[in-house]
Amino acid sequence: MSRHRIALVLASGVASALLLTACGSSSDNSANTGAAAPVASASAETTKPADGGTSTSSSGTGHMVSTNMLMSKTMSGMGAVITDAQGFTLYRYGKDQVNMSMCTGSCAETWMPVMADGTPRGMGVQAKVGVLTRDDGMKQITLAGWPLYRYMGDTKAGEMNGQGKEGAWFAVTPAGKKMATSG
Repeated sequence: MSRHRIALVLASGVASALLLTACGSSSDNSANTGAAAPVASASAETTKPADGGTSTSSSGTGHMVSTNMLMSKTMSGMGAVITDAQGFTLYRYGKDQVNMSMCTGSCAETWMPVMADGTPRGMGVQAKVGVLTRDDGMKQITLAGWPLYRYMGDTKAGEMNGQGKEGAWFAVTPAGKKMATSG
């Protein structure tokens, strides 16, 4: 998808969000107008929780999640892992490099990049929380420099179905390290 089309889709999404906010259909009076906002499309439902937590979006180029909070949660039998504001496990990709995401295209449809919704911060996180700019211009959250993702196979908070997938995907520890495989 060309940068021009991405810009048009992004502008359309921002305009839609502003229009919905102006209509007063929600008690949340804030508008998600930052450049790091998820891309909206006609085929996707985008929501911004009242608590400013996490929203999900899909577009022709894949799926994305946005959040402003990383949290440390203890998972049964695994120890502490990093989750988004809704409690979904966040993962690292073994082919990524520090401050460089290698998960694009169809990869990003299964492993949703976690985009920054404002300035990201951490609770119980030991490593530095940061942001990198992806090739598409979107701002992805990093922990200790490693890009973060949410797995489509985790359908509810607390699941870790992506752990060890393809020998390349691992839940992230509060120190930004990859979680060792279980068993």
